[in-house]
Amino acid sequence: MKSNTLIYFTAALMLGCFSLGTYAQAQTAACNKTAYLSFDTGNMSVAEKVAEILKRQNVKATFFLANEKTFRGDFALDDSWKPYWQELAKEGHHFGSHTYDHTYFVKDGPKGEVFEKPQFGPKAGMTVMYNEAAMCKEIRRVDQRFQELTNQHLQKIWRAPGGKTSPTLIRMGDMCGYQHIGWAPAGFLGDELNSDKYPNQILLEKASKGIQNGDITMAHLGIWSRRDPWAPAVLEQLIINLKQRGFCFGLLPKNSENQSK
Repeated sequence: MKSNTLIYFTAALMLGCFSLGTYAQAQTAACNKTAYLSFDTGNMSVAEKVAEILKRQNVKATFFLANEKTFRGDFALDDSWKPYWQELAKEGHHFGSHTYDHTYFVKDGPKGEVFEKPQFGPKAGMTVMYNEAAMCKEIRRVDQRFQELTNQHLQKIWRAPGGKTSPTLIRMGDMCGYQHIGWAPAGFLGDELNSDKYPNQILLEKASKGIQNGDITMAHLGIWSRRDPWAPAVLEQLIINLKQRGFCFGLLPKNSENQSK
């Protein structure tokens, strides 16, 4: 009796291991490409929706943070957003700097400096010259604030607002220890475009077909300029469509080990 039970148990165990192995191989075979979802803060109006979709789809993304004014009238790095950032950090997403005051590159300066225009903060709307130390401080301020909010550091990555850069600006970030991360042409998801000219269904179809292996995407956690919000209508179906094309979703920088299917 005991012998028969042992035989049955061993057979069941071997079958289970075989089934799990076969399932894992099937998952690996089905997942032969990687896309990198990334989000800039924006006005945060769809931040909760984005987090909900990512959690439901078991997908990780990379968030680039600036202290931007939100739809609630506060700012994205205020204490009022602390639970949101803490939850995303707990779930294993990655984070980079988007410059503290959402500081736009204007042009190179005369002696290795750059001219920048902060969108927020005490110098909002002014064109200011930044040397390497000042630019480094602007990038690192986000890391310092994020640590206060979540007790963890950003990844050593940043993204210039609007993706506007120059070799001088990129070098400044490199010297500060932060790798600049842009996005692929096909990864521009169009959430800041006019929704009458670029309806959500068109943007969904374009991204679903156009994104290729290794592409980084870019959207916002809310945008002032779009009447018909992109994320609630497009994000989840885009993830599903990409999964059906064999995509997994990686974290930035691209040498990160974590990957979600």
